[in-house]
Amino acid sequence: MDLNTKFTPKSWPDHAEQATMEGRNKFVGIWIFICSDIVLFASVFATYLSLKDSGPAGMEIKASELFGLELAFVMTMLLLTSSLTSVYAMYHMKNYNAKGVLLWMGITVLLGLGFLGLEIFEFYEYTVHEGFGFTHSAFSSSFYVLVGTHGLHVIIGLVWITGLIIRNAKRGLNLYNAPKFFAASIYWHFIDVVWVFIFTVVYLMGVLG
Repeated sequence: MDLNTKFTPKSWPDHAEQATMEGRNKFVGIWIFICSDIVLFASVFATYLSLKDSGPAGMEIKASELFGLELAFVMTMLLLTSSLTSVYAMYHMKNYNAKGVLLWMGITVLLGLGFLGLEIFEFYEYTVHEGFGFTHSAFSSSFYVLVGTHGLHVIIGLVWITGLIIRNAKRGLNLYNAPKFFAASIYWHFIDVVWVFIFTVVYLMGVLG
């Protein structure tokens, strides 16, 4: 299909994100990227687990004494909800509703910003009030690298989605931008899944010992 083809809701392809060779290439490309990113996160998870609760003599801070579930749970709900809103956006894309795509992607961004704000607040609390800074111990370094790497991925996702919204605000849906929205949605689901693992391994297992 031609990228410049004009569509109606009835003529819009069922899988517009893969209706062109470029769209299929983007689909394959995002999955190749995710597979490589899984290796990165597996490495930082393994590092965290091997260094958990490690600290200099007399300065040990245990995960069970440091982490709380309340803030982490709110952060988790924000991110999981943002994953749901991106699903709504893809639903509207399937139905050739450009305004619906932009609206729900915009809500996804707002929820992601809320998550990021709480994560920055958490880092501030640990660093300033608990003395648990990046250089405090091997445990603290591994914690900030793991959670910070995920936070960096969230920032990348927010910039990516925001850029798509701004650039396509007046263009409507077409076979050129549909794969871009779809790839961004897959990426966002991926970082949501990674956070579920972080919540379980770092916070839940940390609190429960």
